[in-house]
Amino acid sequence: MPILFIIDPPQSLHLEKDSTLALMKEATKQNHEVFFCLQHDLYMEDLQLFCRAYRFDLAIFPDHAKAYETYSISFFKALFMRKDPPVDQAYLHTTYLLDIAEKSNVKVFNKPSSIRSWNEKISILQFDTLIPKTLVTANPEIIKKFFKKHGDIILKPLDGMGGKNIFRVSEFEKNLNVILEIMTSHGHQMIMAQQYIPEIKLGDKRIIIIEGKPFPYALARIPMEGETRGNLASGGQGVAQSLSERDLEVASLVGKKLLTEGLHFVGIDVIGNYLTEINVTSPTGIVELFEQTKQNPAELIINAIR
Repeated sequence: MPILFIIDPPQSLHLEKDSTLALMKEATKQNHEVFFCLQHDLYMEDLQLFCRAYRFDLAIFPDHAKAYETYSISFFKALFMRKDPPVDQAYLHTTYLLDIAEKSNVKVFNKPSSIRSWNEKISILQFDTLIPKTLVTANPEIIKKFFKKHGDIILKPLDGMGGKNIFRVSEFEKNLNVILEIMTSHGHQMIMAQQYIPEIKLGDKRIIIIEGKPFPYALARIPMEGETRGNLASGGQGVAQSLSERDLEVASLVGKKLLTEGLHFVGIDVIGNYLTEINVTSPTGIVELFEQTKQNPAELIINAIR
């Protein structure tokens, strides 16, 4: 079965830990034909969607044959959109083209329209009983009131990833005004504020959900000493843990809903008892989970194509 992966530039991938590469390797192991391309390799001509793609060869990856081949998108039976955020204009334009791929009977992971509608930060608001106290606004004065009420908060941009530009603001913070000026672009850019969850010290748990069902282990990303963020990209240590009863409750409720939206492979973040993010673009962590548990999420994900 031919499968296409839309990826970041191959030379930018961290090959030892990259989840996209793990999926490509697993698809090859299962005797699928695996191809990859970048966003700009998609194009429309005469009302048909085409792709300039490279055949995946693990022996030489991230290098690849210099000559691409052009395929009608209908040649592929499945397609994985694995471009990392931000979900900017180029990303959105790609999802519009992938709507057309779906009409060509290509199974797209994840559903393009749902990627657009399920912002990875804001979408948690659809699960109000599962989340910490949360605010979304561009107004610095409203954020200051939220801070005064809760005393210890986290500030996040709505389109970031990997822990970038996330701030913890506690009672001793003297730079709140300038932080808010920068993050909200002087009151014109919405951000998220959340009540600080002390259990972050025990790990920011990434739970993989495949076809609506949670993988039985979470990757608890434990912050470095003196750090608030547990993200691996921010220096956190990933430790596989069996899901707690609360983890299962949260993941099952969220997973059931997401599957109805065509979101087949997602990663949710849970701190303590609270859902904090829903990752629908390019969830990661499957390599670390496989290494530590010997159970392979990539195998389950590729099996879901059938």
